[in-house]
Amino acid sequence: MIKKLLSFFVFCSIIAANAQYTPVINSNKPGFSESPYSVGSGVYQFETSIFYRKINATPTFTNPEALGLNLFFRTSFISEKLELNLNTSLQNDKIAFKNIFESSYNETGLSEFSIGAKYMIFAPKYDDKSKEIRSWKARHSFDWKRWIPHVAISAGANIGSFLTNYHERGGISPKVSILLQNEFSDKLNVITNFHYNYIGTDFSEFSYILTGTYNFDDYWSGFAEMQGIFEKYEKKTNIGAGAAYLFSENMQFNASLRANLIQDEIGFYGSLGVSYRINKHVDDYVEIDEFGNKIEEEKPVKYDKDRNFFGRMFSKFKKLFSKKREQKVDLDIESGNPEAVGGKSKRERQESLVDIIIKEDKKQKKKTAKEEKKAAKKEKRKAEKEAKRKEKERLKLEKEIQKEEEKEAKRKEKERLKLEKEIQKEEEKEAKRKEKERLKLEKEIQKLEEEIKKEEQKEKKDNQKP
Repeated sequence: MIKKLLSFFVFCSIIAANAQYTPVINSNKPGFSESPYSVGSGVYQFETSIFYRKINATPTFTNPEALGLNLFFRTSFISEKLELNLNTSLQNDKIAFKNIFESSYNETGLSEFSIGAKYMIFAPKYDDKSKEIRSWKARHSFDWKRWIPHVAISAGANIGSFLTNYHERGGISPKVSILLQNEFSDKLNVITNFHYNYIGTDFSEFSYILTGTYNFDDYWSGFAEMQGIFEKYEKKTNIGAGAAYLFSENMQFNASLRANLIQDEIGFYGSLGVSYRINKHVDDYVEIDEFGNKIEEEKPVKYDKDRNFFGRMFSKFKKLFSKKREQKVDLDIESGNPEAVGGKSKRERQESLVDIIIKEDKKQKKKTAKEEKKAAKKEKRKAEKEAKRKEKERLKLEKEIQKEEEKEAKRKEKERLKLEKEIQKEEEKEAKRKEKERLKLEKEIQKLEEEIKKEEQKEKKDNQKP
């Protein structure tokens, strides 16, 4: 699978050191750092992004707000390790002056324009752990050579004569960079850049960028980045994170969000971008036989190489006094031992009809495999869409059922509360009725007791009479 040949898509990684070209696009976006690798010969790559930056205005003239479009063009056609690039930005700036009161105005134009080139000078070779079959521990152990980075140098020129007034920093000023990259695994890469920019001007600056990128799968990757800029009058720092999505072999989408720290103020920076390449790369042609072995040229035969020292010396003296004779060698094709004629080399073997048929068969198989993969990919996308549609319908049905259940629960709760109120009213009525009967009974008992007392008193009076 082509996507699995290079899982680090997106943002700054390559799997082969001596071959800069990769089957899928290799973009520096959305980070500010730059990989030491070239895009490869015959590739024309455009990395664009729309960005927005905002921070509170500080005393004197500042640029607290900016909206713009950045273009980074990369190509290579001289050497696989050499890349030529152009970096420019068109943006609308808010220029503010803050003293007692704050005033501002807007300015639109080019804020950056530079051309440059980079060349990889060192690429370490890592051990292939997959070939280790004797020890599981050795096969899965960390290769400490991965701490040795790939190294590239970059140089270029800033052209400021046609930039806006705020961003103009002299006419033409040089810049140099050192680009490092550590590939700690197939998923994790760390890029370190050191830049010295606007050399020889009053606005020269030194900066560093540290970027860590991790591949989640064949399509998605994320990054975290820290940048520090040291100027003569101030220090700037930004910390950011973002993600990239590999849409196709030649296109990538990306986004990032950053926090900017300038003096005592904190602002933010956001960007959305797309990287696209026009791929005209052609691999070097290598002729192989039906077994996959490279067909090499046979070296010219030296007829006196098997002689001893004195024999070779005698033959040289003999050639000085003898006429040069043209040596003819018979070419025995049937015996399978072709030799050089007149010192010119011949092929070890000629391409036969069987070789041509085998090559055509391999091409046809590759074409068929690509078509099958394409069809499988379409079926997979179709199945995913159908699954998403069914999932939406299921969620919709679940929501409707949940709403009906909630309505039924509310209705039952109302009925229960109503019934409880009726029962409570009946109980209160019954309690009042019983209380009335109790009071009435108490009154009758009290009346009866009073009558009994009266009769007793009357009897006593009667008994006291003579």
